Amino acid sequence: MSGPNIGGAEVRRPLRVALMCPYSLSLFGGVQLQVLGLARALRTMGVDARVVAPSDGPPPGPGIISVGPTRRYPQNGSIAPIASGRAVANRTLEALRSFTPDVLHLHEPFSPGANHAAILGTEIPAVGTFHAAYPGRNGWYDALRVPLRRVIQRLAVCTAVSDEAMRNIEATFDVPCDILPNGVEIDTFASAEPWPTSRPAVFFVGRHEPRKGLPVLIDAFSRVTEDAVLWVAGSGPETDALQARGPRDGRIEWLGVIDEDEKARRLRGATVACFPSIEGESFGVVLLEAMAAGAAVVASDLTGYRDVSSDGRDVLLVPPGDPAALAVALERALGDKALRAALVAAGNTRAKEFGMGQLAESFLERYDAAIGGAVGRLDRRSPARL
Repeated sequence: MSGPNIGGAEVRRPLRVALMCPYSLSLFGGVQLQVLGLARALRTMGVDARVVAPSDGPPPGPGIISVGPTRRYPQNGSIAPIASGRAVANRTLEALRSFTPDVLHLHEPFSPGANHAAILGTEIPAVGTFHAAYPGRNGWYDALRVPLRRVIQRLAVCTAVSDEAMRNIEATFDVPCDILPNGVEIDTFASAEPWPTSRPAVFFVGRHEPRKGLPVLIDAFSRVTEDAVLWVAGSGPETDALQARGPRDGRIEWLGVIDEDEKARRLRGATVACFPSIEGESFGVVLLEAMAAGAAVVASDLTGYRDVSSDGRDVLLVPPGDPAALAVALERALGDKALRAALVAAGNTRAKEFGMGQLAESFLERYDAAIGGAVGRLDRRSPARL
């Protein structure tokens, strides 16, 4: 990026990108992890990438500007930790004034709080990424079409992580969306030290809420005859009931909330990673993380998961909400060594197609397009590749 002219010589500086995340970075979530991972990948390319987002504790890394704590709101079958209000808007605008980014990259642009402040309170060129998938037509989009159109018209480039995430945006607002699938930090999972275990382990990680399908996995695992342990990570509104419901023979270990380092190590140490979601999964990044770590994957046959995997080649897919079918698939993955080796090898190859560095390169092209096609208050020139 070319900077100002000082003493007759042009000063060069990196491209500045503000990655906007509406959800608390202190809490586990797929969008948060994508934002943080993309920021790290961009920095390795010489980009000055900073994350502007709420946080309910110390920011989980460098290059993060917190706009304050969050409250919990129901969203798409889950609970979203979002910060909103005038104080959040003021902090967001002050952060952008101080940083002076060349481009905004808003993840879930329609989410209130920092995203709305950035996109409606500035004229900085903007790229948006839509993550959420909704079954059928999105009534919320329809009901709020007029105010949301103001938001989407500010986006120079729209992207979505999957066909499902794209469908509602294009149908409701008649704007094109590039599909850029989520990325995986391959080396993080491939090089993690395996978590020690004395017997084969099945690993589940996710929020304990209906759409994640943990009750289905508990029922299925009670039918599995292979000598194995089930590691259950995460927490949520169903945790207490599921702990009371599950077998008490020591075959289930309830881990609670774990950090990303332990998640990577558990995936490396697991024989099978299982993702039994019922609905609401727009993209299977957790499947790709497990593949990169070398675990065999068993998951529900959902569109978002099917987009990144092939049943019988790199994953075993089963009908959502079917404990009997899930038990059979788990038995196969645990008991058939040759099948498991084939799944792991194919999964490793598949995961490499979604490297975070490749995603960052794709977004650099979109940032160029946004800056070149919009004249913002900061009057930035198009960035030179570094």
